[in-house]
Amino acid sequence: MALLSSICFGGLAHAGTAQAEAPAATPPTAPEAAPAEPVIELPKLLHAVEAPYPEEAERAQLEANVRLRLRVDTQGVVTQAEVMEPVGYGFDEAARTAALQFRFTPAKRNGVPAPARVTYTYVFQLPGRSKAVAATPPPALSSAPTAASPDEAPTEYQEDVEVTAVGETRAERRRKSAEAVQVIELEQAGMESADLGTALARTEGVDVRRTGGLGSSARISIAGLSDDQVRFFIDGVPLEFAGYGPGLANVPVNLVQQMEVFTGVVPIRFGADVLGGAVELVTDQDVRGSAVAGSYELASFNTHRFTASGRHYQESTGLMVRAHGFYDDARNDYPVNVEVPNDLGKPVPVEVRRFHDGYRAGGASVEAGFVDKPWARRLLVRGFFNAAGRDIQNDVNMESAYGEVTTADGSAGGTLRYSRSYDPGVSVDAVGGYTFRRNRFLDIGSCAYDWYGRCFLTLPQPGEITEGGTERYVNQHTAFARLNAAWTPVPGGAHTLRLAVSPTFVARTGEDRRLQANHQPDPLSAPRGVTSLVTGLEYQLDAIDGRLQNIAFVKDYLQDVRAQKLLASAEFLDQGRTAHELGLGDSLRLRITPALSAKASYEWATRLPRPDELFGDGNLIDANLELQPETSHNFNLGLGYASEEGRAGSFRASVGGFARLTDQLIILIGQGSSFTYQNVYGSRSLGGMGSVGWTSPGRSLSLDGNATYQDLRNTSGEGNYAEFKDQRIPNRPYLTANGSAQVRVSGLLKLQDELLVTWRTRYVDGFLLSWEALGNDEKLGIDSQLTHGLALTYVIRDMTSRLSWTLDFQNLTNAQTYDFYGVQRPGRLIAAKFTLER
Repeated sequence: MALLSSICFGGLAHAGTAQAEAPAATPPTAPEAAPAEPVIELPKLLHAVEAPYPEEAERAQLEANVRLRLRVDTQGVVTQAEVMEPVGYGFDEAARTAALQFRFTPAKRNGVPAPARVTYTYVFQLPGRSKAVAATPPPALSSAPTAASPDEAPTEYQEDVEVTAVGETRAERRRKSAEAVQVIELEQAGMESADLGTALARTEGVDVRRTGGLGSSARISIAGLSDDQVRFFIDGVPLEFAGYGPGLANVPVNLVQQMEVFTGVVPIRFGADVLGGAVELVTDQDVRGSAVAGSYELASFNTHRFTASGRHYQESTGLMVRAHGFYDDARNDYPVNVEVPNDLGKPVPVEVRRFHDGYRAGGASVEAGFVDKPWARRLLVRGFFNAAGRDIQNDVNMESAYGEVTTADGSAGGTLRYSRSYDPGVSVDAVGGYTFRRNRFLDIGSCAYDWYGRCFLTLPQPGEITEGGTERYVNQHTAFARLNAAWTPVPGGAHTLRLAVSPTFVARTGEDRRLQANHQPDPLSAPRGVTSLVTGLEYQLDAIDGRLQNIAFVKDYLQDVRAQKLLASAEFLDQGRTAHELGLGDSLRLRITPALSAKASYEWATRLPRPDELFGDGNLIDANLELQPETSHNFNLGLGYASEEGRAGSFRASVGGFARLTDQLIILIGQGSSFTYQNVYGSRSLGGMGSVGWTSPGRSLSLDGNATYQDLRNTSGEGNYAEFKDQRIPNRPYLTANGSAQVRVSGLLKLQDELLVTWRTRYVDGFLLSWEALGNDEKLGIDSQLTHGLALTYVIRDMTSRLSWTLDFQNLTNAQTYDFYGVQRPGRLIAAKFTLER
């Protein structure tokens, strides 16, 4: 019997029999020597399944060897079985079906369970011209050999077993790094009706508040800072440049594999000026083989959501092609409580349905190129487009109803990505692209509407929000690049130096057609531009056999703004400014025990105003060219514990605190029917957060909970907000909490099937809508909110396919919930979702 086993990870290879444990490295002879190599334990096969001999092949007296690539997770479950070299005649299907029912002991890296990829050859032979048994598991992967059936002749087998990846996943590497990051894996969220905003809101330290239903704007807060103080990326590219628009909450969850939430201290590789934190969306990083996936969701309030994706990889050439598309449609006609005049003209409370709150969006992208070639690890070109339209139902405070006001947004563009590793120890990852974005705001209705959707008054001139009406278009051209280079002098060594250079060029023009039709000066027609350059240098040290990691960095921020301001004399005045700031930071992680780690981090951070903040968005946000950059001292301190699974299951817990001492804080201020970004001059955010969880042996029951407290106050004693010094900044919840319980039942119809019953609860403490000094009138506050949800999911796994059906009940008690300005959000919602992956 022949056996081949190899382990590859971190660019290092060890070869030998699979029975031998990978040895630890020789102790270093000098203080600067590389840390000890990890100790690897290979997966061992605990349960093998006999594959029935294909009838067609048996009749033809055919034999075959089927090579399979198996994915084995940290529980020892085979999650995917892919045929590497199809042989036909039913052999492929039989081998895959059997392999998906194998059970392994998980691979371990330094004693910690780790995922593995196993290349396994399933041998079909005809012993004595009768039905063959499953190939005897090789000694390296079996606790005991499987004997042939007593009435069948013994058979000799040739096995080829190769463990091609035993190590940490990207999620595990992030969690164990010194970075102030939380990782949210989205496999289950992709099977439910939850979108990215909903999944993000379940995380400690994060709050997501929306102005309404699907498609509405969202405020995402991380450790007390929100709006544009938090930036969003998808595979390292700023979200607004990637074809989804700036709204993370509306990106389809099925197109994303995981989210990484960076709290306050943001790595230089993003090349961004970020104050409060960052969220990176990570798409499917597996480019091997061919795969297709799709989902469809039907939900309350006439909501339909559809996604589709596919990829193909040609191993002989390294050519990879993948594509995805999505479409969303929602009427958002949920009931709300408002006041309308009765027959005597007196306002009385009534319940009505929203009648002008529809949302439609769709988009697609295609990516093609080469992967894992000697001359490039990745060389990929991507093209995309996206379009969305939304109705505007009401004003900021939900006091007036609109029946014809609409907005639309569209973008198109492309990116080129290149990455490669060079000797000795140098790697480069570069991406550049161009995006065109167009916004439209339309308010030319001739009727005034009441909350029943009736036109009760013909307006003397068009415009429900503004007299004379509005028809605005804003065009934005953006060119950007992100270059990241890393140098590790000794491959696998303790020292790494990284450089990031990120230029961005934005040019904006527009037109207000109503003003032009009336021969009035158009402020949108003036050209405006922003050029920014963010540069970072980072040094990483890994010491004490990897138990200690420290990342120190410096950043340089440069921004040049050019615009023209319309004066009362109808003339345009050239305006411009240049801002230059420096920043620095440090992140430290100490692994006290394999299960217990401590982290501390600090950054002197700067955020430069965004184009929408400076110039407005052409819709409801007005320009403010006087905005100054924000700066902040950001501190994080945390302690995390995660045990291995034992007789009592596995436990996890974390506790942390944060501080944000911010100057020139920029916030969005509502002014009647519009908004303006303004500097608040100074703020202080202090808070703490914690989480706890437990999973029973066999994962049949999981319990999780987290809570976040934050106190965000104005610290400025001068300027427009001096009278509110030391008061809490309004429209910010101070306490939020989440809880969940999940029951998992396996093998109901087949061994791979699962039934998931998940209960979720969310609590938001009451908060004020205005400054405390202005009084505590009941109308100025939002009461505490408690919501519950229940999801029932059934998953069927067969060969390389996964089917799931979910029935999702959100806000079961139909509790009244509100956004940050007091606008009522949807009540009870029922959704059904179907997903397919193959």
